[in-house]
Amino acid sequence: MSPSCPRRRLLVLAALWASLLPGRAAAQQPPVAADVTPRHATFTLESRALGERRRYNVYTPPAYATGTAAYPVLYMPDGGMAEDFPHVVNTLDSLIGLGRVSAMLVVGIENTERRRDLTGPTREARDLAIAPRVGGSAAFRGFLREELMPEIRRRYRVTDETALVGESLAGLFVIETLLEDPALFRRYLAIDPSLWWGAEALARGAAARLGGLDLAGRSLYLTAAGVDGNVASVERLVEALRSAAPAGFTWHYDPRPAEHHATIFRGTLPEGLLRVLP
Repeated sequence: MSPSCPRRRLLVLAALWASLLPGRAAAQQPPVAADVTPRHATFTLESRALGERRRYNVYTPPAYATGTAAYPVLYMPDGGMAEDFPHVVNTLDSLIGLGRVSAMLVVGIENTERRRDLTGPTREARDLAIAPRVGGSAAFRGFLREELMPEIRRRYRVTDETALVGESLAGLFVIETLLEDPALFRRYLAIDPSLWWGAEALARGAAARLGGLDLAGRSLYLTAAGVDGNVASVERLVEALRSAAPAGFTWHYDPRPAEHHATIFRGTLPEGLLRVLP
């Protein structure tokens, strides 16, 4: 978002601070300004892990072009221009401008088969019915680890400070990555994650897995919508975190009973970013 567009910045800031007011139900919030197109670069990458070409978008903070410093990176599925990339970038750009979080890059991965990439293996009939192909999260994580992240390190000046943000099925992928490959990212944001997937297998097995993980220096922001959301499965995970979270791991659960599954991303993203980003 260019500093030459003050009205647009004010609209984004108004929506940002409205979302941070305590006790505001989604229905009470003022209309959200349309997301403006943020400054960004777009690339494609041939993925052996996924057997297809993938498109991704990169935002760099204002000071990147004129300096030599390296920056942290926030990675996000659902990262297309017609998906969540503009909203996440505009929110982060405003927080950077206010001095509330450190400057960082955002890498948004556009979807091809979202329900394939963001879900783990399942035998549940209702899960298998949502798309022709599901259960490809391990391959997608391999794409991030072995292809995309090295490509970002090659193209840009970045540090080893990384974060992952996602909502709904992308939030499911965030939690799965935390439990399967926690060293891949340092900071995790899971917004109303679809932990009902696989008969709640991730949430039900979390306590047993947490004890064996090295999560020192890592952090999680977790939230759930109270209206048509995933409260029961998310709170099952919260119980596991309360009983078995290892030493050195920080986490924050932020339930939002008045939010809908469709509104909670905008309603909690600023708080989540402030909670876990440096």
